[in-house]
Amino acid sequence: MSAGSTPSEYGLFIGGASLPASRGERAPVLDPATNRPIATAPVGRADDARHAMEVAESAFRNSGWAEDDGGRRARALYRLARLLEERAESFAVLETTNMGKTIRESKGDIGYVVRTLDYVAGLADKIEGETIPVPGARLDYTLREPLGVTVHIAPWNYPLLLAIRSVAPALAAGNAVVLKPASLTPLTALSFAALAKEAGVPDGIFNVVVGPGGEVGETLVTDPRCRSVSFTGSSEVGQRIAELAARRVIPMTLELGGKSPVVVLPDADLDRAAKGIGFGIFGNAGQMCWAGSRLIVPDALHDELVAKVSKIANGLKLGPGSESTSEMGPVVSADQLDRVVGFVEEARSAGSTVVAGGDRAKEPPLDAGNFVRPTIVTGVSPEQRVVREEVFGPVLSVLRYGQVDEAVRLANDTRYGLFAALWTRDLSQAHTLARQLEAGMVSINEPPTTFPQSPFGGYKESGIGFEQGRRVVESYTRRKNVIVNLGSAKAKK
Repeated sequence: MSAGSTPSEYGLFIGGASLPASRGERAPVLDPATNRPIATAPVGRADDARHAMEVAESAFRNSGWAEDDGGRRARALYRLARLLEERAESFAVLETTNMGKTIRESKGDIGYVVRTLDYVAGLADKIEGETIPVPGARLDYTLREPLGVTVHIAPWNYPLLLAIRSVAPALAAGNAVVLKPASLTPLTALSFAALAKEAGVPDGIFNVVVGPGGEVGETLVTDPRCRSVSFTGSSEVGQRIAELAARRVIPMTLELGGKSPVVVLPDADLDRAAKGIGFGIFGNAGQMCWAGSRLIVPDALHDELVAKVSKIANGLKLGPGSESTSEMGPVVSADQLDRVVGFVEEARSAGSTVVAGGDRAKEPPLDAGNFVRPTIVTGVSPEQRVVREEVFGPVLSVLRYGQVDEAVRLANDTRYGLFAALWTRDLSQAHTLARQLEAGMVSINEPPTTFPQSPFGGYKESGIGFEQGRRVVESYTRRKNVIVNLGSAKAKK
């Protein structure tokens, strides 16, 4: 959008139509690269959330979406994948403009959503029960039934990808969906909902409500029609959602924070490791739940590896995500910028050394946006907040170790357990250490990497349940057991 142009206006998407918020409230949506408005979005309230749940419940019961063998749902999801594939460029541009990530990253994200839809579409007609051997002349079998209305609360760092990661299997299982995207980044979710209608998803089966989490999110989760909730975001908000869901005894999937360790062993290929480490912390400006934010390196390799990663950090070209030459975009908001820089300043004040970056970009035109320089902090201790808390920015903390068992202890010394990485030439040792790391996902000689068929979830305070993988559709169903006595009735004497 050119400077001075009129921002686009978006509405809530409920019952197959774009609607204004019940109170008529709107808020600007900003481009993080310039902090200028690119659109206005509705500010939904509790009334809008309840209306979406009512419409979704009615559609679930009356549209026939859940009543066939899954073939209809598979075809709709496949058509949706093709429509998104055709419009991938425009969706990627919208994602970049709204969230700030580079256009290359946004194109990758949209491609991942297409792959997810294709993968899940193939599961929609393969939701099966089982027969169970029991004593006597009986038939015992199970049914898999959709839950009803499922609620999905998505974060701002991968706005469409992390929303559709849970929405797609819920739809494949026959549920009706209400999605609440982050207020900072709602645009691709609202655009995608209109695409779903075009693909043949019945009105009311896919709804999107934008609004503050404390009001809209809590209203959705506590609504008696909510049959499950999926949330990706901070541990603090996840704990609140877990509390609300527990009161109603409904299933939940929570993918929460991370403080992921990257353990480099003495025999690692340092050039290859340095590239992977840079990708794992500076990709998406470090705004990843599984960012490799704690580098754990042998004493003997510390200086050499830090120098290699620092060269990568200092060489990255910052710029608006819309520019093809940009290698790292801004963080999502001015508040997030202040948060990230605050962590670095606190570490510096505690005596740690900032060997790369450490501040915001002050030169024009970057000074108008939310640009943080790729940052590496050494001389940290395990007790410092920059090591223990999720910074959610391009900040790498470096810890030293002597023996490998110390490296494992440092890696596991966190309340989180989402992801861990190992860099080594010794694959036998890598497999052994992978079992010792307290993380739901471990990569060996690779930065954070996943696929729609790979389960995604964490240990400890990183969440409950998992997304992705062949069995994810089952988590949006309930199991019913049916037992039939096949014996003939005894004749009366």
